[in-house]
Amino acid sequence: MRLGYIGSALSLILRDIGFVTFIPILVAMFYHDWNSIFPFVTAGFVALFLSVVFKYALVKSEDVNSLNDIKRSEALMIVSTSWILFGLIVAIPYLFYGLSFVDSLFEAVSGITTTGATIFQTYDYPKVVLFWRSFSQWLGGMGIIVLFVAILPQFAVAGRQMFFAEAPGPTEDKFTPRIKNTASALWIVYAGMTVVCAIFLWLAGMNPFDCICNAMSTLAAGGFSPNAQSIAGYGSNLIIWIIIVFMFIAGSSFALQSRALTKRNLGLFWKSEEFRWYTYIIFVFSLVLGLILFFEQHYSIFHSATASVYQILTLATSTGSASEDFQLWSFNAKIVLFLAMFISSCSGSAGGGVKITRWILIFKYINNELYKILHPNAVRTIKIDNTVVAPEVIRQTIFFMVCYMLIWAIASIVITCIEQDTAVGLVASITSLGDIGPGLTQATGPMGSFAGIHSISKYIMIFNMLIGRLEIIPFLVLFNKEFWKFK
Repeated sequence: MRLGYIGSALSLILRDIGFVTFIPILVAMFYHDWNSIFPFVTAGFVALFLSVVFKYALVKSEDVNSLNDIKRSEALMIVSTSWILFGLIVAIPYLFYGLSFVDSLFEAVSGITTTGATIFQTYDYPKVVLFWRSFSQWLGGMGIIVLFVAILPQFAVAGRQMFFAEAPGPTEDKFTPRIKNTASALWIVYAGMTVVCAIFLWLAGMNPFDCICNAMSTLAAGGFSPNAQSIAGYGSNLIIWIIIVFMFIAGSSFALQSRALTKRNLGLFWKSEEFRWYTYIIFVFSLVLGLILFFEQHYSIFHSATASVYQILTLATSTGSASEDFQLWSFNAKIVLFLAMFISSCSGSAGGGVKITRWILIFKYINNELYKILHPNAVRTIKIDNTVVAPEVIRQTIFFMVCYMLIWAIASIVITCIEQDTAVGLVASITSLGDIGPGLTQATGPMGSFAGIHSISKYIMIFNMLIGRLEIIPFLVLFNKEFWKFK
């Protein structure tokens, strides 16, 4: 790896992170909250200072124009380091409001990774802080690298390696000739859907500030809300169903959405195998949970349907907001919710988790292996959308799944030992690794907080959230000694 290339890229990214950090200052000024300006000025100048350090400490003969021949290992280093630095910078403003370092970092990383788990026990904070939570989720939802590939001309070619090092999902979904155009198209759809969501929430009676915050969190599949009771606090079924629609959108591929909108052909959605399975799975899980709520919680048909669809979507897409305090539900309902945490969203969406495409590949691979037991000489390929999937992609998918389950198991055991609570260990591990958000226990449920867990458990969850957002591989590569060869 060449330190000059890495320094050049990180300098550019940190520079723009610094400028982005100044945006909440406008919110503070709008609400005449002059005391809240300094925390964000500090965070912004820290980012700009680091940008200068990386530029002049690491960059020698290389300059920003030489980024066009960046290597994959360098791209992985840039992406991983960018997310770590982004989390640290986002944490700075929280330090000014009485939060400890670990709590500030937990809230920040939960935001940028769109996890939505919180350590807030009270929401008696200035509006700029609540805006910062949702805004950081919105930036992380599509990906900070995707954003900078879209806006920085220096990443015109190098952006390809960085884009696919960060982009969620096992396949490279290219739908424009240039990667810069791809990144721009994704952000246009993402930003446009956010605006539409905010407008609908406003028309449904939500106040403008909450409309903006909830729209950003929903399209980011993040879940942070300025309301202490999440979406349930608004007491409106209309608002709940608006959020349901946009959660579903956030969990589907933005690349697919862009193609469908550009070609004005909504039929493209149903032609996507992943989208079809995404829809089927959400429907089946919602139906099962709805029946449980109807017979065990004695909800009405409409209430059962609303609560089940919302809660399945919020966990499956890793949004993490809530229309109900579901930790009060029956054991059977919680089992369904726990399983929903493993469903995940589509590749190329804002959601976290395994991704539906990987589940499809795994089950097709298992089916092929079972078939070969009966027909040893058979040669069968695995296809998605009538396209043969390369053996390398299948191999990487299996590797990812093994690593994902292994990390979940190890984290579960460690957190269980620390917290002396199996339920907390199992759920805290998957809810952080899958970037999902709330737990299922009384303390960590949708109306609760992770503030009470041990600091070591918080650091484990922070690690899980980061590697979950970057889909494990870029982080695991950092532990390979061959990776650490600098020039």
